[in-house]
Amino acid sequence: MGRILVIDDQRNMRTTLALMLRGAGHEVDEAANGKEGRESGATGAYDIVITDLRMGECDGIEVLRAIKEAQPMTEVIVMTAYGTIESAVEAMRMGAFDYIQKPFTEQELALKVSRALESRRLNGQVQLFAQEFKERYHLENVVGRSQAIRDILTRVIKIAPTDATVLITGESGTGKELVARAVHANSRRAHRPFVTVNCAAISETLLESELFGHARGAFTGAVTARKGLFEEADGGTFFLDEIAETTPAFQAKLLRAIQEGEIRHIGENRSVKVDIRIIAATNVDLAHAVEERRFRKDLYYRLNVARFRIPPLRERKEDIPLLVEHFLAKYNRKMNTRARLGEGVMERLLAYEFPGNVRELENMVEQSVALSTNGIIQADDILPRPPRPGRTLANIVDEAERAAVEAALRAHNGSRERAAEELDISPTTLWRKMTRLGIT
Repeated sequence: MGRILVIDDQRNMRTTLALMLRGAGHEVDEAANGKEGRESGATGAYDIVITDLRMGECDGIEVLRAIKEAQPMTEVIVMTAYGTIESAVEAMRMGAFDYIQKPFTEQELALKVSRALESRRLNGQVQLFAQEFKERYHLENVVGRSQAIRDILTRVIKIAPTDATVLITGESGTGKELVARAVHANSRRAHRPFVTVNCAAISETLLESELFGHARGAFTGAVTARKGLFEEADGGTFFLDEIAETTPAFQAKLLRAIQEGEIRHIGENRSVKVDIRIIAATNVDLAHAVEERRFRKDLYYRLNVARFRIPPLRERKEDIPLLVEHFLAKYNRKMNTRARLGEGVMERLLAYEFPGNVRELENMVEQSVALSTNGIIQADDILPRPPRPGRTLANIVDEAERAAVEAALRAHNGSRERAAEELDISPTTLWRKMTRLGIT
């Protein structure tokens, strides 16, 4: 037996339906309109919600949307009259479990409810299995239910036990390091170090010293010998983030270290054996970088053994509600708060493109939890509306500069030198302004 909420603005229909369900042994509550039903259904207290489609200012579609957003596990059955089947089909497309057409028999209703309860039970088991699965394979921080994320998790489990070199691609902020850590956690090297270095944050000279180590006196400031990070990671996994930011000269040395399993300290001729698994990540199209001779082809092929592409958040927006829930729980625990989203916030987030991907979303949630005063996060708190074009100070200054530059260029027949003299700036400064403002 289940706990069921019946929503219908026609009292006779609502009462009759509730009596049928109670007679079958279910626990039933009633809501007299869509607004009341939406608020009750979103609490998560019900296994099934049965709602009429045609109601007053808050119809069944709006009720369905609110309940599925707040409680995805609750099954919704919509009631529809003759001639509104299209609306019922639309409701199922939006997540309703089934629809039932008025007038219906008690047997028809019992069958629909029985199937919905079975679906609710199975979904609960799947959810539990998913949590156990993530805990078993250390995937708690890889959040999402999109097909792309499911495919990534499946490949992590398959590839992790091997020693294959891994290449992870994707825009900044998509979670490439999380996938790298998941691969390491499920490998035979899990008990050994996971060492990470951001290649873009260190100059080439220092990067070589950091990775390979150096002998005493190898360069100015090398007053003592030092082991490199490759040796520190011996037996474990080495994560090279932003690998595309390295130079071809360094790439040649890295290729040798990967292929031969040995390195040389700067300033020494002898080789040192290392046993490490390489995982590299980049937000650059390496195939294109190879064509432009910015990245070595042989290193690209050596890295591109097991490839993961992490899609940007705008391509998997169905993951946004889960990610928001994950980050809210994380920062509520950290800050000892109980902040939650207000009305309309999720719609605003789903409409946003997230150029900074998951990292940007996490930053938004953390900031809004920290600044929340009454425990309710409003839409403008987490994602302020963009200013109207032309009303910001920067836009006004740009328009004024563009007008002045274009006028000076016209007055001197396009001569940058004479235009710069009139504007009392150097030709180089003028060229930079023209580039920034898009003036040809």
